[in-house]
Amino acid sequence: MIKRKKNIFIRFFKNPKVQPFLSIILPVSLGVLVFVLWQTQILHKLLGTDTFTLPLPSQINRIIGDNLPKIMLNVKATVLVAVIGLAIGSFIGYLIAVLATVFPRWGAGGLSIVAAFNAIPIVALAPVMTNWTKDVSSDASVRSMVAKILVVMIVSIATMSVNAYRGLNDLREFSLDLMKSYAAKKRVVFFKLRLPNSVPYIFTALRVGVPSSVISAIVSEYFAEYITGVGRQIRENIVIAQYATAWTYIAVACLIGISMYCILMMFEGILLRNRK
Repeated sequence: MIKRKKNIFIRFFKNPKVQPFLSIILPVSLGVLVFVLWQTQILHKLLGTDTFTLPLPSQINRIIGDNLPKIMLNVKATVLVAVIGLAIGSFIGYLIAVLATVFPRWGAGGLSIVAAFNAIPIVALAPVMTNWTKDVSSDASVRSMVAKILVVMIVSIATMSVNAYRGLNDLREFSLDLMKSYAAKKRVVFFKLRLPNSVPYIFTALRVGVPSSVISAIVSEYFAEYITGVGRQIRENIVIAQYATAWTYIAVACLIGISMYCILMMFEGILLRNRK
């Protein structure tokens, strides 16, 4: 009897019609549980902290409401850096993947060098970029913007180049053989076969690149010359022990990442709907 109930339970969760709902319900349920534990201060007792170091969600929400214009100004600065850096880095990364595909002799080595950039810590990269861009402009805001975009760009290049290279080269053998049987030129093979095959891999790279770009932008703002952005506000408020405001910007940073990821999923669903 117990085994039968267990099998019914397993079949229920493996049901293809149920899984899409579970993929939404389970994360939301976990979030609600954490929120309740946090608001009721049970989480504080479990972690051994207080409401000064870890303010309640209601307090964070109140701070957002009272300082919305200032918060949105910093959000705009962070999102702008993340989006521009991700776009430029992804474009360069794709071009590198194309070059590695066209010139396969040095392709593997070139991609290895690019992938090594991903191992550079952001906390080490950001101060270097801030120093390198000190002569870009006389305006501190412009210098900081360029430095932060460069950090995000470098982080985004490696992810896109590696995934795009796989998409351009992991082809079905019969499709490539078919192209050769028609004596198709390399240009035709690229635009008719390799490029369409790489599109899902581009979105796979962007799934990793979007959160990474937000994190890179926030961390680079810690070391930026111009005092703006969500990351800089987190740092400034921690320094003066305004933990409630710091946690507010941490919550805002989470919302930025989630929002950008959801927008990406929407575009992926629209562009790849015929592939599923």
